[in-house]
Amino acid sequence: MRDQPHVKPEEESEMSYIKQEAEPVTSCIKEEQEDEIPPFPMTVSVKSEEDEGPSEESEAAKQSTDSSFQHLTTKVDGRSQTDSLLAPLSDSDDVTSHSSDFNTDEEDVDLDQKVPKPLNESSLKRDAKECAGGKPFGCSLCDKRFSQKADLEKHQRTHTGEKPFLCAFCGQRFTEKGSLNRHTRTHTGEKPFACSLCDKRFSQKILLERHTRTHTGEKPFACSLCGQRFTQKGHLLLHTRNHTGKKPLACTLCDKKFSQKTHLEKHKHTHTGVKPFVCTCCGKGFTEKGNLNQHTSTHTGEKPFACTLCDKRFSQNSGLTKHKRKHT
Repeated sequence: MRDQPHVKPEEESEMSYIKQEAEPVTSCIKEEQEDEIPPFPMTVSVKSEEDEGPSEESEAAKQSTDSSFQHLTTKVDGRSQTDSLLAPLSDSDDVTSHSSDFNTDEEDVDLDQKVPKPLNESSLKRDAKECAGGKPFGCSLCDKRFSQKADLEKHQRTHTGEKPFLCAFCGQRFTEKGSLNRHTRTHTGEKPFACSLCDKRFSQKILLERHTRTHTGEKPFACSLCGQRFTQKGHLLLHTRNHTGKKPLACTLCDKKFSQKTHLEKHKHTHTGVKPFVCTCCGKGFTEKGNLNQHTSTHTGEKPFACTLCDKRFSQNSGLTKHKRKHT
């Protein structure tokens, strides 16, 4: 072993003094280094403009970066927000206060307003009606559509022939309850619809409407070919057949056709020989009611047909027609 170098007492005291003076400096440097080191590993590179002049690409990238992170460099409590992000959290700092720094005006929106509310059954039915033009119930056997389910069920009976409503008096069946109610009044004699202009009453509302036109003189149904107007739609239909020559009613016993149901019924009497119209004075029968009226005038002496050129009157229209030929 080598011998330790001999140190004089004076030199030993000087070295100890230097060591004591040097130790505080080292500890001070260590504390400064600890303050500069962030609590988590992070690398931040800052490049000054003096080191290198900005190019066009770097300038564009800088503008994009500035616009993207502009909200991170706003001042908060006298320091930039980037500094507050890098700064360590203290015991008194609240995590929510730092997270609130990220919120912007665009992000501060109630999320419940963005979430659509669930649709209930009534809203789904309403949307279905709007999509189907107000008629969501379609017939599976044809292309007709209806706004109400009950109307669709009534229409489907026209395809199936179902008649669920039965008359308790005669057993006749009907497809609709309203038709049954109208038919039942023919048995009971009930007439709930009264005319406000006279004392007449009717079993059906449509009959009351027709009667009211006799007071008002209204004729809402006009012929498109000649302009003649009628109080009832049925009268217009019969009149139109005079223009078109259409005869949809055919006799089942011969090949004759007729435009009106009354004409067909009169013709059937020629085959059967039935004379339903009987004179109450002599018992003579007739196939048509008009013929009975003319015959009855022979018993009563009534002459309802008057000549407009002279004062003669006739019991039958045929007699008046023959008389007019004398004047012409």
